[in-house]
Amino acid sequence: MDARTAIRRKRDGGTHTPQEVQALADAYARGEVPDYQMAAWLMAVYLRGLDRDETMALTRAMLHSGTVIEFADLPGPTVDKHSTGGVGDKISLPLAPIVAACGACVPMLSGRGLGHTGGTLDKLESIPGLRTRLGIDEFKRQVREHGLAFGGQTEDLAPTDGRLYALRDVTGTIECIPLIVSSILSKKFASGTRRVVFDVKTGRGAFMREPERAHALAQALLDVTRALGYEGVALVTDMDQPLGAAAGNALEVVESIEVLRGAGPADVQELTFRLAGEMLALAGVAASVAAGEAAARAAVADGRALRKFREVVEAQGGDPRAVDDPARLPRAPRVIDVASLRGGHVVAVDAYHIGETIVRLGGGRLRKEDDVDPTVGVVLLKKTGDRVAAGEPLARVHARDAAEAAVRAVLESYRIADGPVAPGPLVRERIPAV
Repeated sequence: MDARTAIRRKRDGGTHTPQEVQALADAYARGEVPDYQMAAWLMAVYLRGLDRDETMALTRAMLHSGTVIEFADLPGPTVDKHSTGGVGDKISLPLAPIVAACGACVPMLSGRGLGHTGGTLDKLESIPGLRTRLGIDEFKRQVREHGLAFGGQTEDLAPTDGRLYALRDVTGTIECIPLIVSSILSKKFASGTRRVVFDVKTGRGAFMREPERAHALAQALLDVTRALGYEGVALVTDMDQPLGAAAGNALEVVESIEVLRGAGPADVQELTFRLAGEMLALAGVAASVAAGEAAARAAVADGRALRKFREVVEAQGGDPRAVDDPARLPRAPRVIDVASLRGGHVVAVDAYHIGETIVRLGGGRLRKEDDVDPTVGVVLLKKTGDRVAAGEPLARVHARDAAEAAVRAVLESYRIADGPVAPGPLVRERIPAV
């Protein structure tokens, strides 16, 4: 494969055949195409795009670049959820055990924090002892025995995607819809699931801030999913303000356990049960989304979902006592209130600034090799639509060291006005499977 031909063709606005895309991906995987040439092609794709057939070919090439897990002896149908990332988005933690408790099998392949957004694996690893680095055999066994496994991408699953993603991260080509689609789908379907519900975030704290781009990403995910022979449905959901109250790894685990106990913030409950309904309906476990939501609520009410979470935590080496008593989770030594400078109504809470503040506290990564402090974060006491008095706490910063800069940043994330404002809908759009 002559990479120069592929680069020139895409640079000039041309279209690749599926065979050319496959040949380029295979040559890169074998080391015959160096990073600098692949980086040039990625930039050409970023500027010129890929059509559906090209995107499907790239997805298929990355999907089959390593092991593709096959499940033949599961007690229920497979289904997973993918979120494009946000601040305070801990939904996978309560959602997966709820769906598993209702009879579906969830081979959940998750990621780590990226930029200002948190990662499911980082949150889970704040539970003492819990392992998310599962080999393929262990991952399969866990899904078979417990109906759920929380794992991450390994060198065996879509390895070409792993190399391309690292290259995109340092070449300014992350925010490209065809490349996002092929990366997400190659990992998800390599993990053995047949169905995925996509939660595409939009708003200030999302990677796709504009609703139009979020819709385009959701539609592209579904188009390629169906073309590859899998099933999917997508929701476009709000990420203008953080989801729930807690943002920060251990803090979000506590909030997730609250949801599994039937409590927790209303928006986290709403989205968790809605996504559970979608997953159970897509998997055929429930006759409709409404019936799936009802089944999910019942699994929480009778304790099955919490027991499933405890069971999976223990199976992955975590301390199950932390599920029963979240005080066992690691805690930051300093907790500082952020007081409002004026009275009025909260009209906005900037999710992006909150996420960046948590990264600077140590709760995220500035570099790939950085360690993450599981204890730090921000708990929102007031959100959009709430009334606040002068001097009343808006939020609490959980920090390990001096946090004056974080307190200022959180305060600047709030916008307060005299008149009240109602928050927008949490689910902005549903794009069904066809």
